[in-house]
Amino acid sequence: MTKMKIYCVTNIEMKHLEKLNLSLAGVGKKKFNKKYITSLAGKNIQYKEKNYSELTFHYWFWKNELKKIDKNLWIGFCQKRRFWLQSEKKVLSYRQLKKHILKKPPKKWKNFESIICKPIKIDNPKKMKLLKRGYKNLFRDPSIIFDKKKHNIKLHFDMHHGFGVLDKAINHLKKSERNSFREFVSNNNSFNPHIMFISKKKIIDKWFKSLFSWLFSCEKEFGLKNLKSYDQQRLYAYLAERYLSFWFKKNTKYLEWYWTFFEKKSNS
Repeated sequence: MTKMKIYCVTNIEMKHLEKLNLSLAGVGKKKFNKKYITSLAGKNIQYKEKNYSELTFHYWFWKNELKKIDKNLWIGFCQKRRFWLQSEKKVLSYRQLKKHILKKPPKKWKNFESIICKPIKIDNPKKMKLLKRGYKNLFRDPSIIFDKKKHNIKLHFDMHHGFGVLDKAINHLKKSERNSFREFVSNNNSFNPHIMFISKKKIIDKWFKSLFSWLFSCEKEFGLKNLKSYDQQRLYAYLAERYLSFWFKKNTKYLEWYWTFFEKKSNS
């Protein structure tokens, strides 16, 4: 029987996470109890956590744990407020989350190599936000304000994480991917969010090798010390999020799957 293991990355201890069917991973400066795997031992980039976020654990897992994993095991990643579900369900309480959270690989996955989040659309920014954050894009092409086809991944990234940043980052990709990734971010108005995916050992190794090679090259352009604003501090996680949609669709037989945002309230 094919099995599955999902790692949930968090920067703080959360008691309700400890009661879910997840392997917990702690990143950042907080201390964690023994129920959490940390990224401190072995090869790690813990000192980059504020810029790489959950990728801090992803890198540690790739360098220290992946080699120990059985090649047939489904390995997945989620976050402290975002979880994989068994099916399309509204999750309004912790009880519902425990009931509907993904516990085993569905039969539908049999002919697929990777699972990525169902996409979010970004083609309808508020006019005021577009004028305020996208004025440089509008100056170059005023038709953007009326043409939804131009409300693409590139525009969204320019607005929220710095004008021209994504273009500069793409220049650090290997040559064989640059043009196709540029086309991808220019022609798509949705992406698969949250750096969440589920796959097996061979694919995961290829993904992390490609991802971190690119991000470490991007550091030559953007560094770490100057990424201080809310929009840019987690820049390398934002870049990875857009690249994931492109890479898994290009390199694997993928399936988009159900996920939810859930934040535990005291009475939920």
